[in-house]
Amino acid sequence: MRASRADDLPAISASLRVLRGSLCFLSTNATGDVVSTAPILEARNLARVFAVRRSGGLFGRPAQLHAVDDVSFDLAPGETLGLVGESGCGKSTTAKLVLGLLAPSAGEIRFEGAAVPAPGTAAWRALRRRMQMVFQDPMGALDRRLPVGAQVMEPLAIHGLGEAGARRERAQALLEAVGLGAHHFDRYPHELSGGQRQRIVLARAMILEPSLLVCDEPISALDVSIQAQVINLLLDLQEKYRLAYLFISHDLKVVRQISHRVAVMYLGRIVEEGDPDEILAEPAHPYSQALVSAIPVAAAARRRPRLILKGDPPNPVDRPPGCAFHTRCPVATARCRDDVPVLKALGGTRRVACHVAHGEGGSA
Repeated sequence: MRASRADDLPAISASLRVLRGSLCFLSTNATGDVVSTAPILEARNLARVFAVRRSGGLFGRPAQLHAVDDVSFDLAPGETLGLVGESGCGKSTTAKLVLGLLAPSAGEIRFEGAAVPAPGTAAWRALRRRMQMVFQDPMGALDRRLPVGAQVMEPLAIHGLGEAGARRERAQALLEAVGLGAHHFDRYPHELSGGQRQRIVLARAMILEPSLLVCDEPISALDVSIQAQVINLLLDLQEKYRLAYLFISHDLKVVRQISHRVAVMYLGRIVEEGDPDEILAEPAHPYSQALVSAIPVAAAARRRPRLILKGDPPNPVDRPPGCAFHTRCPVATARCRDDVPVLKALGGTRRVACHVAHGEGGSA
Protein backbone atom coordinates (compact mmCIF):
# COMPACT_ATOMS: atom_id res chain seq x y z
CA MET A 1 0.00 0.00 0.00
CA ARG A 2 1.46 3.34 -1.05
CA ALA A 3 1.10 6.68 0.65
CA SER A 4 -1.28 8.86 -1.30
CA ARG A 5 -2.56 12.39 -1.25
CA ALA A 6 -4.38 13.47 1.91
CA ASP A 7 -7.71 13.67 0.04
CA ASP A 8 -7.41 10.02 -0.98
CA LEU A 9 -6.69 8.62 2.49
CA PRO A 10 -10.34 8.08 3.54
CA ALA A 11 -10.79 5.86 0.49
CA ILE A 12 -8.35 3.23 1.75
CA SER A 13 -10.11 -0.11 1.73
CA ALA A 14 -10.98 -1.40 5.20
CA SER A 15 -11.11 -4.95 3.88
CA LEU A 16 -7.51 -4.75 2.70
CA ARG A 17 -6.45 -3.49 6.11
CA VAL A 18 -8.19 -6.35 7.87
CA LEU A 19 -6.53 -8.85 5.53
CA ARG A 20 -3.14 -7.21 5.99
CA GLY A 21 -3.53 -7.22 9.76
CA SER A 22 -4.61 -10.86 9.91
CA LEU A 23 -1.62 -11.97 7.87
CA CYS A 24 0.69 -10.50 10.51
CA PHE A 25 -0.28 -13.33 12.85
CA LEU A 26 0.30 -16.08 10.28
CA SER A 27 3.43 -17.82 9.04
CA THR A 28 4.38 -21.04 7.28
CA ASN A 29 6.30 -23.98 8.67
CA ALA A 30 8.80 -26.22 6.88
CA THR A 31 6.03 -28.11 5.09
CA GLY A 32 4.31 -24.96 3.87
CA ASP A 33 1.39 -25.16 6.29
CA VAL A 34 0.03 -21.91 7.69
CA VAL A 35 0.60 -21.58 11.43
CA SER A 36 0.01 -18.82 13.96
CA THR A 37 2.86 -16.56 15.07
CA ALA A 38 3.40 -15.55 18.67
CA PRO A 39 3.75 -11.84 19.39
CA ILE A 40 7.31 -10.58 19.02
CA LEU A 41 6.73 -7.92 21.69
CA GLU A 42 4.56 -8.15 24.79
CA ALA A 43 4.11 -5.27 27.21
CA ARG A 44 2.22 -6.01 30.40
CA ASN A 45 1.06 -3.37 32.91
CA LEU A 46 4.03 -1.10 32.19
CA ALA A 47 4.59 1.82 34.52
CA ARG A 48 7.38 4.35 34.86
CA VAL A 49 7.57 6.77 37.76
CA PHE A 50 10.16 9.55 37.98
CA ALA A 51 11.20 11.14 41.27
CA VAL A 52 10.90 14.92 40.92
CA ARG A 53 10.60 17.98 43.11
CA ARG A 54 7.72 20.40 43.11
CA SER A 55 8.27 24.09 42.41
CA GLY A 56 10.91 25.48 44.71
CA GLY A 57 13.98 23.97 43.07
CA LEU A 58 16.35 22.18 45.41
CA PHE A 59 14.10 22.92 48.37
CA GLY A 60 10.88 21.80 46.72
CA ARG A 61 8.96 18.89 48.20
CA PRO A 62 9.68 15.45 46.64
CA ALA A 63 6.98 14.14 44.33
CA GLN A 64 6.36 11.38 41.81
CA LEU A 65 5.70 11.92 38.10
CA HIS A 66 3.75 9.04 36.55
CA ALA A 67 4.94 9.16 32.93
CA VAL A 68 3.51 5.74 31.99
CA ASP A 69 0.79 3.99 33.94
CA ASP A 70 -0.54 0.43 33.39
CA VAL A 71 0.15 0.20 29.64
CA SER A 72 -0.28 -3.20 27.95
CA PHE A 73 -0.13 -4.25 24.30
CA ASP A 74 1.17 -6.96 21.93
CA LEU A 75 2.97 -6.59 18.61
CA ALA A 76 3.28 -9.38 16.04
CA PRO A 77 5.93 -9.83 13.33
CA GLY A 78 5.07 -7.73 10.30
CA GLU A 79 2.58 -5.61 12.25
CA THR A 80 2.54 -1.88 12.97
CA LEU A 81 1.08 -0.42 16.15
CA GLY A 82 0.55 3.33 15.94
CA LEU A 83 0.88 5.24 19.20
CA VAL A 84 -0.77 8.68 19.19
CA GLY A 85 -1.50 11.43 21.70
CA GLU A 86 -0.54 14.98 22.56
CA SER A 87 2.94 15.96 23.74
CA GLY A 88 3.74 14.73 27.24
CA CYS A 89 1.30 11.81 27.21
CA GLY A 90 4.05 9.18 27.59
CA LYS A 91 4.61 7.97 24.01
CA SER A 92 8.38 8.42 23.93
CA THR A 93 8.77 7.06 27.46
CA THR A 94 6.88 3.95 26.37
CA ALA A 95 9.28 3.60 23.42
CA LYS A 96 12.29 3.81 25.74
CA LEU A 97 10.76 1.21 28.04
CA VAL A 98 10.21 -1.15 25.11
CA LEU A 99 13.84 -0.81 24.01
CA GLY A 100 15.18 -1.25 27.52
CA LEU A 101 16.64 2.26 27.58
CA LEU A 102 14.62 2.82 30.75
CA ALA A 103 13.81 0.21 33.38
CA PRO A 104 10.08 -0.01 34.17
CA SER A 105 8.95 0.88 37.67
CA ALA A 106 6.36 -1.89 37.35
CA GLY A 107 5.22 -4.37 34.73
CA GLU A 108 7.09 -6.54 32.26
CA ILE A 109 8.34 -6.41 28.68
CA ARG A 110 8.93 -9.63 26.76
CA PHE A 111 10.71 -9.68 23.41
CA GLU A 112 10.67 -12.81 21.26
CA GLY A 113 9.33 -14.76 24.24
CA ALA A 114 11.93 -13.69 26.82
CA ALA A 115 11.99 -10.88 29.36
CA VAL A 116 14.02 -7.86 28.27
CA PRO A 117 17.26 -7.85 30.35
CA ALA A 118 18.25 -4.97 32.60
CA PRO A 119 19.68 -1.95 30.74
CA GLY A 120 23.46 -1.89 30.36
CA THR A 121 24.01 -5.63 30.76
CA ALA A 122 25.76 -7.84 28.19
CA ALA A 123 22.49 -9.66 27.51
CA TRP A 124 20.73 -6.34 26.87
CA ARG A 125 23.43 -5.21 24.43
CA ALA A 126 23.12 -8.48 22.53
CA LEU A 127 19.34 -8.10 22.41
CA ARG A 128 19.61 -4.57 21.02
CA ARG A 129 20.75 -6.11 17.74
CA ARG A 130 17.15 -7.27 17.30
CA MET A 131 15.46 -3.97 18.20
CA GLN A 132 16.40 -0.57 16.84
CA MET A 133 15.09 3.00 16.98
CA VAL A 134 14.47 5.61 14.28
CA PHE A 135 14.59 9.12 15.71
CA GLN A 136 12.58 12.22 14.93
CA ASP A 137 15.44 14.47 13.82
CA PRO A 138 17.79 12.69 11.39
CA MET A 139 20.35 15.50 11.58
CA GLY A 140 20.48 15.18 15.36
CA ALA A 141 20.77 11.38 15.12
CA LEU A 142 23.81 11.53 12.82
CA ASP A 143 27.38 12.61 13.57
CA ARG A 144 28.14 15.65 11.40
CA ARG A 145 31.86 14.86 11.48
CA LEU A 146 31.68 11.39 9.93
CA PRO A 147 30.75 10.26 6.40
CA VAL A 148 27.35 8.61 6.39
CA GLY A 149 28.79 5.34 5.10
CA ALA A 150 30.97 5.02 8.20
CA GLN A 151 27.94 5.67 10.39
CA VAL A 152 25.89 2.99 8.65
CA MET A 153 28.73 0.49 9.23
CA GLU A 154 29.28 1.50 12.86
CA PRO A 155 26.72 -0.90 14.44
CA LEU A 156 28.54 -3.83 12.82
CA ALA A 157 31.82 -2.66 14.36
CA ILE A 158 30.22 -2.18 17.77
CA HIS A 159 28.91 -5.75 17.78
CA GLY A 160 32.07 -7.18 16.18
CA LEU A 161 30.31 -8.50 13.09
CA GLY A 162 32.19 -9.13 9.84
CA GLU A 163 35.43 -7.83 8.38
CA ALA A 164 35.92 -4.30 7.03
CA GLY A 165 35.27 -5.31 3.42
CA ALA A 166 32.12 -7.25 4.27
CA ARG A 167 30.82 -4.37 6.37
CA ARG A 168 31.28 -1.95 3.50
CA GLU A 169 29.48 -4.26 1.07
CA ARG A 170 26.60 -4.69 3.51
CA ALA A 171 26.32 -0.93 4.06
CA GLN A 172 26.36 -0.18 0.33
CA ALA A 173 23.68 -2.81 -0.27
CA LEU A 174 21.48 -1.22 2.40
CA LEU A 175 21.97 2.25 0.95
CA GLU A 176 20.68 0.87 -2.32
CA ALA A 177 17.77 -0.82 -0.51
CA VAL A 178 16.66 2.53 0.96
CA GLY A 179 16.88 4.30 -2.37
CA LEU A 180 20.35 5.86 -2.21
CA GLY A 181 23.38 5.31 -4.44
CA ALA A 182 27.03 4.40 -3.93
CA HIS A 183 27.99 8.05 -4.41
CA HIS A 184 26.23 8.89 -1.13
CA PHE A 185 28.54 6.61 0.87
CA ASP A 186 31.33 9.16 1.46
CA ARG A 187 29.13 12.21 1.87
CA TYR A 188 28.57 14.04 5.15
CA PRO A 189 25.11 14.62 6.69
CA HIS A 190 25.06 18.32 5.82
CA GLU A 191 25.48 17.42 2.14
CA LEU A 192 22.20 15.47 2.08
CA SER A 193 18.54 16.50 2.12
CA GLY A 194 16.28 15.77 5.08
CA GLY A 195 14.72 12.79 3.34
CA GLN A 196 18.12 11.38 2.39
CA ARG A 197 19.35 11.76 5.98
CA GLN A 198 16.31 9.87 7.27
CA ARG A 199 17.06 7.09 4.76
CA ILE A 200 20.59 6.92 6.18
CA VAL A 201 19.14 6.58 9.69
CA LEU A 202 16.91 3.75 8.45
CA ALA A 203 19.86 2.01 6.76
CA ARG A 204 21.87 2.22 9.98
CA ALA A 205 18.97 0.77 11.97
CA MET A 206 18.48 -2.03 9.44
CA ILE A 207 22.11 -3.14 9.12
CA LEU A 208 21.88 -5.41 12.17
CA GLU A 209 18.78 -7.11 10.69
CA PRO A 210 16.41 -6.26 13.58
CA SER A 211 12.92 -7.66 13.91
CA LEU A 212 11.52 -4.56 15.67
CA LEU A 213 11.83 -0.88 14.75
CA VAL A 214 10.62 1.79 17.15
CA CYS A 215 9.90 4.89 15.06
CA ASP A 216 9.59 8.01 17.22
CA GLU A 217 8.06 10.76 15.04
CA PRO A 218 10.24 9.66 12.07
CA ILE A 219 8.67 12.02 9.50
CA SER A 220 7.54 15.04 11.50
CA ALA A 221 10.69 17.01 10.61
CA LEU A 222 10.32 16.36 6.86
CA ASP A 223 8.45 18.12 4.07
CA VAL A 224 5.07 16.62 3.12
CA SER A 225 6.34 15.24 -0.21
CA ILE A 226 9.33 13.64 1.52
CA GLN A 227 7.05 12.21 4.23
CA ALA A 228 5.22 10.14 1.62
CA GLN A 229 8.52 8.77 0.29
CA VAL A 230 9.65 7.70 3.78
CA ILE A 231 6.27 6.11 4.54
CA ASN A 232 6.45 4.14 1.28
CA LEU A 233 9.99 3.06 2.17
CA LEU A 234 8.88 1.86 5.62
CA LEU A 235 6.06 -0.15 4.04
CA ASP A 236 8.44 -1.68 1.49
CA LEU A 237 10.96 -2.64 4.19
CA GLN A 238 8.21 -4.15 6.34
CA GLU A 239 6.93 -6.24 3.45
CA LYS A 240 10.42 -7.42 2.50
CA TYR A 241 11.82 -8.15 5.99
CA ARG A 242 8.59 -8.74 7.96
CA LEU A 243 9.50 -6.02 10.44
CA ALA A 244 7.35 -5.05 13.40
CA TYR A 245 6.93 -1.30 13.94
CA LEU A 246 5.99 0.68 17.01
CA PHE A 247 5.14 3.92 15.20
CA ILE A 248 4.80 7.10 17.27
CA SER A 249 3.23 10.14 15.65
CA HIS A 250 0.98 13.16 16.13
CA ASP A 251 -0.40 12.84 12.60
CA LEU A 252 -3.48 10.62 12.69
CA LYS A 253 -3.69 10.41 8.89
CA VAL A 254 -0.14 9.05 8.70
CA VAL A 255 -0.90 6.59 11.49
CA ARG A 256 -3.99 5.46 9.60
CA GLN A 257 -1.92 4.91 6.47
CA ILE A 258 0.82 2.78 8.01
CA SER A 259 -0.72 1.10 11.07
CA HIS A 260 -2.65 -2.13 11.53
CA ARG A 261 -3.75 -1.00 15.00
CA VAL A 262 -3.66 2.34 16.78
CA ALA A 263 -3.47 3.10 20.50
CA VAL A 264 -4.46 6.53 21.83
CA MET A 265 -2.61 7.68 24.97
CA TYR A 266 -3.60 10.33 27.47
CA LEU A 267 -1.55 11.23 30.54
CA GLY A 268 0.39 7.97 30.56
CA ARG A 269 -2.47 5.54 29.88
CA ILE A 270 -3.95 3.98 26.75
CA VAL A 271 -7.56 5.18 26.54
CA GLU A 272 -8.56 3.54 23.23
CA GLU A 273 -7.08 0.87 20.97
CA GLY A 274 -8.29 -0.75 17.78
CA ASP A 275 -8.44 -0.67 14.00
CA PRO A 276 -7.38 2.76 12.63
CA ASP A 277 -10.30 2.97 10.19
CA GLU A 278 -12.83 2.24 12.94
CA ILE A 279 -11.34 4.70 15.42
CA LEU A 280 -11.05 7.51 12.88
CA ALA A 281 -14.58 6.87 11.59
CA GLU A 282 -16.29 6.46 14.98
CA PRO A 283 -14.00 7.26 17.94
CA ALA A 284 -15.50 6.03 21.20
CA HIS A 285 -13.43 7.82 23.86
CA PRO A 286 -14.12 11.57 24.21
CA TYR A 287 -10.39 12.30 23.92
CA SER A 288 -10.16 10.30 20.70
CA GLN A 289 -13.19 12.22 19.42
CA ALA A 290 -11.39 15.50 20.07
CA LEU A 291 -8.26 14.31 18.26
CA VAL A 292 -10.21 13.11 15.23
CA SER A 293 -12.29 16.28 15.06
CA ALA A 294 -9.07 18.30 14.76
CA ILE A 295 -8.01 16.54 11.52
CA PRO A 296 -8.32 18.96 8.58
CA VAL A 297 -10.84 17.68 5.99
CA ALA A 298 -11.14 19.33 2.58
CA ALA A 299 -14.63 18.07 1.73
CA ALA A 300 -17.29 19.94 3.69
CA ALA A 301 -19.63 16.95 3.59
CA ARG A 302 -17.13 14.81 5.52
CA ARG A 303 -16.33 17.37 8.20
CA ARG A 304 -17.41 16.56 11.73
CA PRO A 305 -18.19 19.17 14.41
CA ARG A 306 -15.00 20.43 16.04
CA LEU A 307 -14.69 19.34 19.66
CA ILE A 308 -12.48 21.86 21.45
CA LEU A 309 -11.27 20.71 24.83
CA LYS A 310 -11.31 23.16 27.71
CA GLY A 311 -8.30 23.82 29.88
CA ASP A 312 -4.83 22.29 29.82
CA PRO A 313 -3.81 18.67 30.47
CA PRO A 314 -3.40 18.01 34.19
CA ASN A 315 0.05 18.02 35.72
CA PRO A 316 1.24 14.37 35.78
CA VAL A 317 2.67 15.07 39.23
CA ASP A 318 -0.83 15.92 40.46
CA ARG A 319 -2.99 13.45 38.59
CA PRO A 320 -6.71 13.95 39.22
CA PRO A 321 -8.60 11.09 40.87
CA GLY A 322 -10.71 8.76 38.76
CA CYS A 323 -10.40 9.18 35.00
CA ALA A 324 -7.49 11.54 34.28
CA PHE A 325 -9.49 13.07 31.42
CA HIS A 326 -12.56 14.00 33.46
CA THR A 327 -11.32 17.58 34.09
CA ARG A 328 -11.59 18.30 30.33
CA CYS A 329 -14.27 15.82 29.29
CA PRO A 330 -17.60 17.27 28.08
CA VAL A 331 -19.57 14.15 29.13
CA ALA A 332 -17.89 13.31 32.47
CA THR A 333 -20.11 11.90 35.23
CA ALA A 334 -19.72 11.48 38.97
CA ARG A 335 -18.24 8.01 38.48
CA CYS A 336 -15.61 9.42 36.12
CA ARG A 337 -14.41 11.66 38.93
CA ASP A 338 -14.06 8.76 41.37
CA ASP A 339 -13.20 5.52 39.53
CA VAL A 340 -10.32 4.87 37.12
CA PRO A 341 -11.79 3.26 33.97
CA VAL A 342 -10.33 -0.04 32.80
CA LEU A 343 -9.32 -0.64 29.17
CA LYS A 344 -11.73 -3.32 28.01
CA ALA A 345 -13.43 -4.60 24.85
CA LEU A 346 -16.12 -2.54 23.16
CA GLY A 347 -17.22 -4.80 20.33
CA GLY A 348 -14.90 -6.48 17.84
CA THR A 349 -11.20 -5.76 18.37
CA ARG A 350 -11.62 -2.31 19.93
CA ARG A 351 -10.76 -1.60 23.56
CA VAL A 352 -11.80 1.57 25.36
CA ALA A 353 -11.17 2.94 28.85
CA CYS A 354 -14.29 5.04 29.40
CA HIS A 355 -17.24 4.60 31.75
CA VAL A 356 -19.57 6.58 29.45
CA ALA A 357 -18.58 4.64 26.31
CA HIS A 358 -19.44 1.38 28.09
CA GLY A 359 -22.74 2.77 29.40
CA GLU A 360 -21.49 2.68 32.99
CA GLY A 361 -21.15 6.40 33.64
CA GLY A 362 -24.30 6.92 35.66
CA SER A 363 -25.62 10.44 36.24
CA ALA A 364 -23.60 13.62 35.91
